[in-house]
Amino acid sequence: MTIPPRRPLTLRDVSEASGVSEMTVSRVLRNKGDVSEATREKVRAAAKKLGYVPNRIAGSLASSRVNLVAVIIPSLGNMVFPEVLSGISETLAGTGLQPVVGVTDYLPDTEEKVLFEMLSWRPSGVIIAGLEHTEASRAMLTRAEIPVVEIMDTDGAPIDACVGISHRRAGREMAEAILQEGYRKIGFLGTKMPADHRARKRFEGFTRHLARAGVEIMDQEFYSGGSALKKGREMTHSILSRSPDLDFLYYSNDMIGAGGLLYLLERGTDIPAQVGLAGFNGVELLDGLPCQLATMDACRREIGREAARIIAARCANPAEGGGERVELTPLIARGDTLRRH
Repeated sequence: MTIPPRRPLTLRDVSEASGVSEMTVSRVLRNKGDVSEATREKVRAAAKKLGYVPNRIAGSLASSRVNLVAVIIPSLGNMVFPEVLSGISETLAGTGLQPVVGVTDYLPDTEEKVLFEMLSWRPSGVIIAGLEHTEASRAMLTRAEIPVVEIMDTDGAPIDACVGISHRRAGREMAEAILQEGYRKIGFLGTKMPADHRARKRFEGFTRHLARAGVEIMDQEFYSGGSALKKGREMTHSILSRSPDLDFLYYSNDMIGAGGLLYLLERGTDIPAQVGLAGFNGVELLDGLPCQLATMDACRREIGREAARIIAARCANPAEGGGERVELTPLIARGDTLRRH
């Protein structure tokens, strides 16, 4: 299939790509009329390949943009993304732009559907979590003709602009901090990573840095589903039942890390002399724990602010900008669980 030059796509483009009339394309995309299933599939496949999104704005407004910014995130069920949204809202206040949120549940196909629906209302910009998307999502974002800012991650090739941290660097720096404190029998506890690319990249950076020092992960414990204190307690019990000699536990996020910390305190474990711990994200929940879990600030609010700033600036001056890359620097907070010496 020949993909037309980068410009707003039309029904004609889909018609030419699928080999059917524009009227048939219109019927299929509006789910109207008597069209065979084979033809419907042909039209849908062509539209998906091209990244075509129908315009839901009717009449004389059809060529306009609305003052909405599509914000697409994986979850509202943890403490990470509400802070990102706060940063976005603070920065867009007074600009005339309004954020509208879609949630993907970390599912690429759901992200594709959410993106399709949001782009059909012709927003002024898109802020979307992560750099990894389906081919169809990438095609829609590439052809949207609006500012696109991918957030949370800088380890990869963005479609347009990106704002975030290097998760591989975050993993490396945590590994170095753990090694400096003399820990060598290290366990990792985290999410099943095919669906969580940022956790995977931290794990890659972490394990590679350990390997350069001649240290290997001794045991691992993975989970699926939402992060929770209870999950952290259960995982910590499981990994220490298998590997009681572990002297450090590195958790992929603070929620399960906090659960592990509470479990060890109840057992009377000497922290950090006997077992050290660290999480990731720097969530405020940690401030209420009996002792401070070591963690790394993911710069969540700053990421939201920077992404919104880029969108607002590009909307105010469409001829300027493009391809911005903002890499923020997360800092380790050693707390009470990463201070062996």
